[in-house]
Amino acid sequence: MKTKKAINFIFKLAGITLISMLTFVSCSKKAEAETSSVTMAPAAETVKTTMEIVKERGKVIVGVTAGVPGYSAPDSEGKWQGFDVDLAKAVAAAVLGDAEAIECRPLSAKERFTALQSGEIDMLSRVTTWTASRDAGLGLNFAGVNYYDGQGFMVAKDSGLKSLADLDGATIAVQAGTTTELNLSDYFRKNGWTLELITFENNDQATAALEAGRADAVTSDQSQLYALRTKFKNPENFVMLSEVISKEPLGPVVRQGDDQWFDIVKWALMVMINAEEYGVTSANVDEMKASSTNPNVKRMLSVEGKLYEGFGLEADWAYNIIKQVGNYGESFDRTLGAGSPLKIERGYNALWTDGGLQYGIPLR
Repeated sequence: MKTKKAINFIFKLAGITLISMLTFVSCSKKAEAETSSVTMAPAAETVKTTMEIVKERGKVIVGVTAGVPGYSAPDSEGKWQGFDVDLAKAVAAAVLGDAEAIECRPLSAKERFTALQSGEIDMLSRVTTWTASRDAGLGLNFAGVNYYDGQGFMVAKDSGLKSLADLDGATIAVQAGTTTELNLSDYFRKNGWTLELITFENNDQATAALEAGRADAVTSDQSQLYALRTKFKNPENFVMLSEVISKEPLGPVVRQGDDQWFDIVKWALMVMINAEEYGVTSANVDEMKASSTNPNVKRMLSVEGKLYEGFGLEADWAYNIIKQVGNYGESFDRTLGAGSPLKIERGYNALWTDGGLQYGIPLR
C-alpha cells in the first residue's frame, strides 16, 4: 500500500511540475509578444524646427505693433515698414534669401506673448522690453537689444508742466498690461506722489486722451511718444519732459527650446551692427566682398571661413541681410533718425565707438 501511495504521489508531483512548466512557457511567449509589440511600434513624429517650418511656408511671420510710426506701420500701399520690421526682414533675408518674404501680424501688448508661445508667429519684433520675469516665466528668449530706450512723459506745451515733480496729483494715461504701467506706479509710490491713472488698450488711445485734454500727461517709451506725436493734428503743441524713469532695452523675442532659431535671429541683428562698425553698407557690400582686406569683413561675408554652416544657413546669409536691408545705422536713420519724420538722435543707440551702447558681438 505504501508503494502504491508513493507511486501516486510521484505522478501528482510530475503533473504539477508539467503544468508549471507549461504555464511558464506560455507566460514567456506572451511577454515576448508584448515586448515585440512595443519594439515594433512606430516612432513618435519628430517636431519640426522653426527654420524648417519657415522654409516650408516660404515666409517669416512676425508679430509687430498695431501701427507705431518708425517701428512698424503700413505705408500708403499697405506694406509694413519700420525699424522693427527691418529686423524681421533681416531674418527673412538670412533664411530665405528674400527680405520681403515676411508677414506682419499686428498684436496688442496683451496678445503678443501668447501669439509667440502658441506658434502663431515665428518671432516678435514689437518694441518689447527685455526683463528678468519675462525671461524666467514666459518660456521665451530675448535675442538681443535693437533699441535702448527709457520711459518718458509727453505733456501739452502750454500746460505749465516742466518736470516730473509737477505731475504729483496729475491724471496720466498709459497702455494697460505693460511694464510702463508698473514703472509708473513704482516711481510715484517711491516718491510719495499721487496720480489718477487711466489705462487704455493701446498707445494710440492713450495719446489721444492727452490730445483731447482728458489726461495731463501720457507715458510710454520715449521713442514711441515721438512716433505717436506725429499722428496729432498739431504735434508742435506737445513736448517731452526731459527726465526718464526706467531702462527699456527693446529687442526681438523667440520661443525657448529652439536654439538654432534663437541664434539666427540674434546673429541677424549682430550682422547689422557689425556691418555698421566695419563700414559695410547696402551700397558698397559688393565692393567690400570683392576687395576688403579686413578679416572680420571676410568672415562676415563668407569670403573666409564657414560660420554660416553652424547656423544651418547658406554662405550668402549675411550678404543678403546687408544688401537687402542695410546695416544698423542705415535702418535707424531711415526709420527713426535723420532720414525719417521722427528725427530721433542716436543717443544710447550710437555705436560703442561713438559713445553709445550698440556693440556688435564678434563674428569669429
